[in-house]
Amino acid sequence: MKRIIYTLGLAALLVSCGPASTSINDFGTTTPIVTSLDLTKVVNDKVPVTINPGRFSQEVVTYRIPKVVQGTYAVSDFGNFIDDFKALDYKGNALAVSKTDTNTWTIANATQLDKITYYVNDTFDVESEGKSPFSPSGTNIAPDNYVLNLHGFIGYFDSLKNGQYTVDVTAPSDFVRSSALQNTGEKLSDDGKVSTTSYFAPRYFDITDNPMMYGKLDVEEFLVGDIKVVLSVYSPNKTYTAADLKGTMFKMMQGQKKYLGDINSTPRYDIFLYLSDGKEDSPQGFGALEHHTSTVVVMPESAGAESLAKSMTDVVAHEFFHIVTPLSVHSEDVHYFDYNNPTFSKHLWMYEGVTEYFAHHFQIYEGLISEDQFYKTLIEKIDTSRQMDDSMSFTVMSENVLGEPYASNYYNVYQKGALIGMCIDILMREESNGNRSMLSLMKELSAKYGENKPFTDDTIIQEIGTMTYPSVAEFLKTHVEGTTPIDYSKFFQKAGLIEVEGQVESNFVLQGGTPIVSGSPDRGIFFSNLVENNTFWNNVGAKPNDVIKTVNGTDVTLQNANNVFMEMYGWELGKDIEVVLDREGEDVLIKTVTTQPYTTGKKLVVNPEATAAQTALRKAWLKG
Repeated sequence: MKRIIYTLGLAALLVSCGPASTSINDFGTTTPIVTSLDLTKVVNDKVPVTINPGRFSQEVVTYRIPKVVQGTYAVSDFGNFIDDFKALDYKGNALAVSKTDTNTWTIANATQLDKITYYVNDTFDVESEGKSPFSPSGTNIAPDNYVLNLHGFIGYFDSLKNGQYTVDVTAPSDFVRSSALQNTGEKLSDDGKVSTTSYFAPRYFDITDNPMMYGKLDVEEFLVGDIKVVLSVYSPNKTYTAADLKGTMFKMMQGQKKYLGDINSTPRYDIFLYLSDGKEDSPQGFGALEHHTSTVVVMPESAGAESLAKSMTDVVAHEFFHIVTPLSVHSEDVHYFDYNNPTFSKHLWMYEGVTEYFAHHFQIYEGLISEDQFYKTLIEKIDTSRQMDDSMSFTVMSENVLGEPYASNYYNVYQKGALIGMCIDILMREESNGNRSMLSLMKELSAKYGENKPFTDDTIIQEIGTMTYPSVAEFLKTHVEGTTPIDYSKFFQKAGLIEVEGQVESNFVLQGGTPIVSGSPDRGIFFSNLVENNTFWNNVGAKPNDVIKTVNGTDVTLQNANNVFMEMYGWELGKDIEVVLDREGEDVLIKTVTTQPYTTGKKLVVNPEATAAQTALRKAWLKG
């Protein structure tokens, strides 16, 4: 998962199976679980779902909707969005059902069970109330768009988790339908207005791993080497099309494929992009959720073209690199994931941190960004990571990520986690005279384990130490398992870099990783003291404690702050803006054109006294 979050203290801002018995039909043969979603019969914004599992041989069965889905590291409780749950026998009579917790239903007299029916509410509609899962793992039900993360619609029987599934989705025939799940056929209604698409999933994991998007979509397909990339975009106001982003995605994924080299890849990769229009019933959490061969992305439709392209590059690159870890290199907790009683691996530093590092490192390595841009990203990650608990053991945090104080430090996997990847990369290159790297280590682990063989959670760090060098083993023991903060200057020094104070490029919302705005229920949203360090706002007369009333005609509230400041974060230079501030009861109008903001901060520069060995290491690190 890649979540983009800037904390205001009040909201998230721009900001994852062992063998089982099978169902038996009357003839004693295994049968797929037949499931159907009918998008033409939505009632009160709810989709009807039918589950036909075949005939059971046991008297009591349990049906579950996921509490947690892979890649989110948070409780989602999709059972909260299920209504009117019924179990029916072969005569259409209701069977006794007991709801044992938020996500679980137990059905008696299961030998008589014919099918289950229920309605599914979407999650996007209630995100503003703080009741929903992270947006890219959520669901949307709207007349012209359906985000079908199937884990929100289809559950599993405890005894059939490894059973096969068929999925029939009925929708208006003029809907565009996008999914990488195996399509097994189409059926058109007699009047041609409705069609049903049938899909096949080998097991429940494939239900959760293959999202769909239906509706008034814009779709582009292109080849990156031997990978077919399918880009599906829903833009409510037609602000963007798939064609607008096709070039950016092609250039990025072409660089990624070159960077990865001989790591096995997928023949098809799907990118599902939902652009939020910022309304109250629109998704509020921006970022993406990875799957083996796809990713679901939610971004603000109000973002400028340049800002959207950059965000998509960073976010989708992160998700695509998940084909390395945890999709190819992972522990038993990931491999045998329990959707309703999960245990978590100790190695988020690898799954999310190293993945995030690759998502930025490949851009400098393949010439997509400048060295200064790469250095700026590293400094921002250092600044942001130090706002969290810098002495917290990463392995302890990872294993206990659902509870506090660990959950509130989860975002550090994208900050310090990426920096951990950087430090190991520099150590590997230093020890091997540039011949080995973080990527080569992951390739070695991928070859040893791979998609179908998990590693042992408690011993993988020791194993990596044996596979690499004493310096890497010591680093992991001290800074990943241990609680000692990292002195990044020592690693930059190895590469002939030093940190200096100076004027650095900033943006309209943050200073480094810290927001220049704050908020409270009684005052609303206001500038903090950091606004004085932002040259743009300082030059146009904004002051600390100024309440931000409107931005380009939009009233700013605690409820819409995410969307407003996400738009501000993405302002392009030369844009006409109009901001109304409240300064001690008096309105202050700022009507101007955006210019590049600067602030005082640290930046990385080449040490003029760097040795030949340090210079060689830096070149190997950044250019290969």
